[in-house]
Amino acid sequence: MKRSKVLMALLLGIMILATTATAFAATIQEQRQETRQKVAQTLNKLYERKPSARTALKNAEGYAVFASSGVKLGILGASHGRGLAHNNKTGEEIFMRMKEYQAGLGLGAKEYALIFAFIDKTAWDTFTSSDWSFGGQADVTADDGVNGGSFEGAVQAAPGIFVYQMTTKGLAVELSLKGTNYYRDKKLNSVKN
Repeated sequence: MKRSKVLMALLLGIMILATTATAFAATIQEQRQETRQKVAQTLNKLYERKPSARTALKNAEGYAVFASSGVKLGILGASHGRGLAHNNKTGEEIFMRMKEYQAGLGLGAKEYALIFAFIDKTAWDTFTSSDWSFGGQADVTADDGVNGGSFEGAVQAAPGIFVYQMTTKGLAVELSLKGTNYYRDKKLNSVKN
C-alpha cells in the first residue's frame, strides 16, 4: 500500500514537471507555432508510412493531431499531450490537450502520436465542442462506409471518427485510448497573446 502511494506521487510529480516546463518555456505564440510544427512533422511521418492517409484526411471534414507521452510505473500510468484540430471545410484551428490515466501492471515510458479523422460535421462537432472522452473498445476498419475513402491502418473510435496511432516504430495495430480525455486548450485558444 505504501509502495503504491510512493509510485503515484512520483508519477504525478513527473507529469506536473513535464506540464509546467512546457507551459513556462515559451510564449503563447511560440507554443502555437511549436504545436503546428509537431502536427506537420507527424502528418509527414504518417504519409510516409501510410500514403493513403493523405487522401483520407484531405477528404474528411477535419482532423486532429496529438503528440503524446506517457509513463507507466507499477500499477499506475498516465499520458498527456497537446494537439491541434483542423477543419478542412472552414480552415478553423483549435488547439487541444489530452490526458489519460490507466491502471494495470507495467513499467516504462513511450512517445506516440494520434491522428483523428472526422468523417462529417457531427463527428467534428462532437470531438471539438466539449470534452470528449474515450473509454471503450475500438474496432479495426478499412473503409468509412460514407465517403468511400480508405482508412486502412486506422481504427474506428466512435461513429464518424477514425484514429491512426503511431509509435516510434510505426503504425500501431491496436488503439489504446481507454480513459482518455480530449479538450480545448483555453490558454492557446485565447484571443490575447
